[in-house]
Amino acid sequence: MNVTREHIDELNAVVKISVEKADYEQKVEDVLKQQRRNAQIKGFRPGMAPMGLIRKLYGKAVLLEELNKLVSKRLSDYIAEEKLDILGDPLPHETNASDFDEKTDFSFSFDLGLTPGFEPVFQKKHKIPYYVITPDDKMKEGFIDNHRRRHGKFAENEISTDQSVIKGNVKALDENMEPLPEGISVEDASLLLSMVDDETEKGLFIGKYVGDTVIFDIRKTFHNETDLASFLKRKKEEISEVNGNFRFDIVSIRTFEPAPLDSDFFSKVYGIENMSETDFHNKIEEEIAASLRRESDYRFQIDAVDFAVSRTVFDLPEDFLKRWLLSVNEKLTVEQLEKEFDGFRKDMKWQLIRNKIAKSNDLKVSEEDLLKEAMSVTRNQFMQYGLYYATDEQIEGYAREMIRKEDEARRLADRILDTKVVGWIRENVKLDEKKISSEEFNKLFE
Repeated sequence: MNVTREHIDELNAVVKISVEKADYEQKVEDVLKQQRRNAQIKGFRPGMAPMGLIRKLYGKAVLLEELNKLVSKRLSDYIAEEKLDILGDPLPHETNASDFDEKTDFSFSFDLGLTPGFEPVFQKKHKIPYYVITPDDKMKEGFIDNHRRRHGKFAENEISTDQSVIKGNVKALDENMEPLPEGISVEDASLLLSMVDDETEKGLFIGKYVGDTVIFDIRKTFHNETDLASFLKRKKEEISEVNGNFRFDIVSIRTFEPAPLDSDFFSKVYGIENMSETDFHNKIEEEIAASLRRESDYRFQIDAVDFAVSRTVFDLPEDFLKRWLLSVNEKLTVEQLEKEFDGFRKDMKWQLIRNKIAKSNDLKVSEEDLLKEAMSVTRNQFMQYGLYYATDEQIEGYAREMIRKEDEARRLADRILDTKVVGWIRENVKLDEKKISSEEFNKLFE
């Protein structure tokens, strides 16, 4: 096989691979012999069909497959040997069509998009804004309220409120509001009133006592099929025809009560025995400060990426990249591509800048980094579902499962590398600190 390369310009090249009969003939013959041994063709004993018939039936398909394997490997090896830094994947050149019935020697050409040459430049005189968010009383109240709810509990109550969970027995009713003999009946059904969207229906359950009965419309009370199926203790496919009025005989009322602001609560939140109220409020302020720093750092990352992309000027092989994007995204239309390409261009430029900074400064993602990030993501997911007390061992188990998935591991590694490179940028420019309220900060994202 002979391989040649022609540079169209600094960002585009064509690689041509010439294949002669001697390059593939023996491999094709070996595959056809194997096909003959396995072939079951009417009129012939297994493995005894004439080789001419095997070539007629399978020859072209085998040739195409072996040529594809041969050329793909040679192209991959060539790119590695020549240390070509390419974008996307090689694309077959439009002139690759061949007459496989007549020819024995073939030529295949592939378009390559080349990574542009550039040098990111960051100097101490360069300024990037860093927004310092000023905490306020409302923010502090919000943090305390979150802790109170996290450590709160459901308690038995005499009368129901819009935050109550009521339990009881449920029965389907007929048009005369009498129990249907063969209708749905559920023992110990549970209803969380905050989940009822219809205010009129919710009002039917508020201000009730144990022993009271409520008549309600099942479909007005439940708009979600999953919630309805759970309430009736049935599968979703079993409740598609359920409608009409039901009776709820209340047997218990429990209402969520946030934790009281006392020394026991203070100690539970931060795991410090005999914590005073003053120390608790100091800890809250520390927690707010840490949270605001994370918010400020997140915004800085956005601004640092924008700064890096705007200050580092280079072109991309855009026509090639558009072809490549259409080839790897079957559902992507030309119209969508044109609409979204500016965002793709920015992301691609940032990836190239990020990777060059990382390589030049030996910034790498270790296994320890990957596990730590996966554990952080897992812990946040657990907290979103109210699982605040998961152990480190449980978190690590789920995190390790996460990074075993190639796509997840790659996504996490990209995030870690982004953070490391942005950290490097932060050390090599001047932070233009700007104090700002939380409302003003939120407007930056509008």
